[in-house]
This record gives sequence, structure tokens and C-alpha cells, in this order.
Amino acid sequence: MPGDAPQAKPQAKPPTTAPKPAAGIKPVASSTPAANDRKSHGSQKPIDIKPSKLPELSERYMAARNIVFEDIKQGVDVTSLVRLDRQQARQDIQTAVETIINFRRLDLTSAEQATLSREVCDDILGYGPLEPLLARDDIADIMVNGPNTVYIETKGRIEQAPIRFRDNQHLINICQKIVSAVGRRIDESSPICDARLADGSRVNAIIPPLAVDGATLTIRKFKQDKLTLETLMEYGSVSPAAATVLRVAAACRCNILISGGTGSGKTTMLNCLTGYISPGERVITCEDACELQLQQPHVVRLETRPPNLEGQGEVLMRDLVRNCLRMRPDRIIVGEVRGPEAFDLLQAMNTGHDGSMGTVHANNPREGLSRLENMIAMGNISIPPAAVREQISSAINVVVQCQRLRDGS
Repeated sequence: MPGDAPQAKPQAKPPTTAPKPAAGIKPVASSTPAANDRKSHGSQKPIDIKPSKLPELSERYMAARNIVFEDIKQGVDVTSLVRLDRQQARQDIQTAVETIINFRRLDLTSAEQATLSREVCDDILGYGPLEPLLARDDIADIMVNGPNTVYIETKGRIEQAPIRFRDNQHLINICQKIVSAVGRRIDESSPICDARLADGSRVNAIIPPLAVDGATLTIRKFKQDKLTLETLMEYGSVSPAAATVLRVAAACRCNILISGGTGSGKTTMLNCLTGYISPGERVITCEDACELQLQQPHVVRLETRPPNLEGQGEVLMRDLVRNCLRMRPDRIIVGEVRGPEAFDLLQAMNTGHDGSMGTVHANNPREGLSRLENMIAMGNISIPPAAVREQISSAINVVVQCQRLRDGS
């Protein structure tokens, strides 16, 4: 706070809370028949992108906002604030904002002052302009394409969100805040990072110089209510016959590979199948960013780690899968197979770890199996192709293909 600021603090207004989230998850319900009964996808309508008008901010408000943020940054101990109870911290921040506005004689209406207080609270205690979007249960994905362009996906439709960041540095600061919470870093020397939020939401961030038009942030929202095969049947995503086969395959310890494109529901399907694992089994999961929601009591979750500033300490997915074999697992679950760890997962499936599962990016089941072969070849593992195919055929019992239609369902 400036040195000549008055000692007396004005009475703080009641805290401005973030928008109340919806009462529950509202998954997308496809109006088309179950996936197995669809004859053609060519008639599906493409995903609509609905533009949204950004709120107009006056130069007067933006100038006042810059002054308040600068004074807050210089005069308020943010570290002590984040350790307080959230409600108390909001009240203290709002009191500080009011003090600065009065001392600086800033020309703001009561509505603008409330908006500014909320912005400061969200910036210090949360993730800035993203807070209202993170509080909504109906949003599946948040896509930030620079400081002035934010898109969201709701019910299979993509639309522009009416929010923006102050500038590109503000967006980069939010990215750094997200990744540092899980012990990772993002900067010019390491401009790409995968992370997760406290609620399990998956995050990918990429900043300049790789992101030419400003930092880019993609958040796959974590659904609090775990979907089940029964729920997917109600939505028409899975036929009753297919659901029965999947239930039996998971319960009878079949080795399952889930294949599909980006956003097709591979992780959702994997979560559904883990619900049929016996509570007495020891399950070990390996992921880049933990997002699986296993309900069993005997679960160990492992996560990869990027290298530090000196380029040391990196832990790859293959390291985790190989270490799993020394941890006496009944089942091994790999969140996403995309490298040489495919060989180690096949080895585990073929050496007594029945019921193991994994996902792979592929457009059809045959391509999914071919990708496993290619991943093993890329790992410089000196095994003849015929032997690799034999390993795959003996290890994989069931391939589940997930597909996202053009209309978003």
C-alpha cells in the first residue's frame, strides 16, 4: 500500500462470490441411436461455434484497474492472504481495494467497484478470469487462444466465452500458477507443460515462443459425478448388448485396450470399466496427469515427471510401467499409451497381470493395434515385427472403439 495511505480502513462490503455452479453434471445426451446401430456419420452436423460479445470496458475502468492491481502487488502480502480462510481473505482483499480506490480518488461506480473487487479476489485466490468458468458444471472444455479469445464447450457445442485476460503476461502468470501447484514449471526454456487442477481437471499449457499469438491454455474439466455404463446406455452412447459385454470383460479380468480420437470419451469409458474391478484387487495406475476416478480401496496412483532446470530427474511413462511390475499389482492401468511403454504393458499383460487396461489414440480398432506395434518400434526395442504382433495378439483380449461424432455427441 502507498506509504501515505490513511490509517483508517473503510467498512468492507459483503464479499462478492463466484457464480453458483449448476446443481449437477449435465452430460451430453445424444439424440441418435447407440453407436453400434449408427449406419453413417456423414449426415451429422458439424459442431457449431457461437460467437459471444465481450463486455465493453471503458478506458477509465481499465486505468483504475491497473492502478489497483499495481498497488495491491506492491503493498499487500499475498502469501499471507492465501493462507487465510477463503471468506476472510476475500473480505481483507475487498477492504484493501476500497482503501486504494478512496485514497487514489478513483472514479468508479459501485458496480465497477464490485467488479474490480471480484477480479482482484479471483486473481489472488484463484485463476483470474477462469474462475467463473471453472465453477460451472456444464462446461466440458475451456480453450484459451491468447489473452482476448476464450472458447468453451457445453453440450457438444463450442462458443466464445465473454471473458478476457488483462494482457498476455497476465495469462502466462495464470499458466505458471496452475503448473507450479503440481510441482511443474513453464517458461521460455520449457514452454509446454501438462498439469492438473486440484479437482482433477486436465490442463495443457503452451507459451511463446512456441505459441505465436500468445499463451494457449486448454482445460479438460473434471466431472464430479462418475459416469457408469448404465448412464451411457440412458444417453444412447452404448447399446445394452455392448454394455453387457463390457461389464463381463472388465469383471472377468480381460485385458482391454480402449481406442479413439481426441475427445471421444476414452478416459470416460476407462473410468466406467474400472467400476467392475473387485475391491480386493491391488490396482496401480500410471498417468501423465492423474484423472482416473477409481473407487476401490487398494489403489496406487503414479504420475510422470518432467525434467528440472538442469535437465535431470525426468520420470517417463515407461519408467512407471516397468516399476509397477515390482509393486505386486493385480492390474495395471495406463491412462494413455503413446510410446515405448506399450511394450512393457504388453509384457505385464502376458505375465500374469490379467485385467490390465489402457487407452490409445486411433481412428479404428485395427489402427489401434497397429499403433501399438509402431510405438514399440519407435522405442528401439530389437524385436522382430512378427514377434511384436504375436505379443499383441496374445495380450489384448478386447478392443473398445470410442468415437466422437461431428455434432459433438
